[in-house]
Amino acid sequence: MDFTSQSVKDQDRILQAVGESSVEALINRVLPERFQLKEPLNLQRGFSEYRLLKEFKEFAAGNEPSGDGLCFLGGGAYDHYIPAAVDHIISRPEFYTAYTPYQAEVSQGTLQTIYEFQTMICRLMGMDAANASHYDGASALAEAVLLAVRQKKHRKVVIPQGLNPLYRRVLKTYCEPTGIEIIDLKADEGRIDLKSLSEQIVDSAALVIQQPNFYGLLEPARIAAEVAHEAGVLVISSTYPTTLALLEPPGEWGVDIATAEGQPLGIPLSLGGPYVGLFAVKKKLIRQLPGRLVARTKDRDSSDGFVLTLQTREQHIRREKATSNICTNQALVALCALVYLSLVGAKGLKRSAENSYRSAHYLADKLTEIKGVRLHFKGEFFNEFVIDLPIAVDRVQTALADRHIFAGPVLGCWDENMKNSMLVAVTEKRSKEELDSFVDSIKEILT
Repeated sequence: MDFTSQSVKDQDRILQAVGESSVEALINRVLPERFQLKEPLNLQRGFSEYRLLKEFKEFAAGNEPSGDGLCFLGGGAYDHYIPAAVDHIISRPEFYTAYTPYQAEVSQGTLQTIYEFQTMICRLMGMDAANASHYDGASALAEAVLLAVRQKKHRKVVIPQGLNPLYRRVLKTYCEPTGIEIIDLKADEGRIDLKSLSEQIVDSAALVIQQPNFYGLLEPARIAAEVAHEAGVLVISSTYPTTLALLEPPGEWGVDIATAEGQPLGIPLSLGGPYVGLFAVKKKLIRQLPGRLVARTKDRDSSDGFVLTLQTREQHIRREKATSNICTNQALVALCALVYLSLVGAKGLKRSAENSYRSAHYLADKLTEIKGVRLHFKGEFFNEFVIDLPIAVDRVQTALADRHIFAGPVLGCWDENMKNSMLVAVTEKRSKEELDSFVDSIKEILT
């Protein structure tokens, strides 16, 4: 809201309603004077509205929208096409201003959209039940690990080298205070090393598999899941949802808990958020599902109705019994994903995935024809891959940015062995002419 008016009469009417003569008296009622700061804060004088807006616009001008250039950024956030109707639909006041649906009888519309969102996520992932979303893919994965630990009673989880390093950090933040041990799985050419998996997974609660992984590589997911299940370990997936239009969904290759970052489903890059975490489980784990779940039922007139159910959150039951302390969800962003999936449909999502896959392989082939440029890994990839460059990656990134081309991230900040390596992602938005322009720019920078 840009501006909220409150006249002196409005203020007097409020004070009269609460039985106080002044704002100071109202403050004194709730905050004793001995706790109040009596001297002014050491702050500079306030700006005028005009000057403040001018400064904010100058700050904002320092950001260059990805749509103003060629975007090859990846690593968990992707520049997919978003139909214009998505923003138009979610901007309707009944969606845009809807609050948490605590009272089902007055929130049927909101509850229905969440129910339909859950249904689509289940179908996309091949799972039995989905919740009403998490903050992002990283927090969804962390909640999945906590669920597995509760279920299996082991305090150890195995994660692959190819897990997104930012997800790894979030997972560490969740796990360390609770005494959950994180075991790093050995890697073979950037993918899960199946030979050592059986040894490292002993007495664990869960195995995490990112598919495709952070480097864009396709993991031997089905085989790894079979090894985990033979050891009595739950399997958790973190997926790139667009790829599920072509790849086998998690529920079909043995996943017990499926998570994902929903940003590719109609949500803009937005400098890193807000995004939406997708979370789904098999039926046996439904009562451990964290967060909010909407279900469909019948009222006394046998009409369909929607309700919040299985609310094992600390808002609703004793804190020590709660499966999650998340007190909200990304409902509006989840609605973006629902609208996007409804508009593009199964065929549209498949075309997006196919175009991204083909374009990425075309670009990789063209880049590796340049002297000094090679693929870092040999394995099969989807729409994202790692290239090694003959000069420092930050120099290449800067030179590309000067040409309004955005690529990365640089991988050396997470792995010393990849100081000259760069991650490149391609979506259906990139035309052949744009891919060729990227190749020509790399050639010019390296010569």
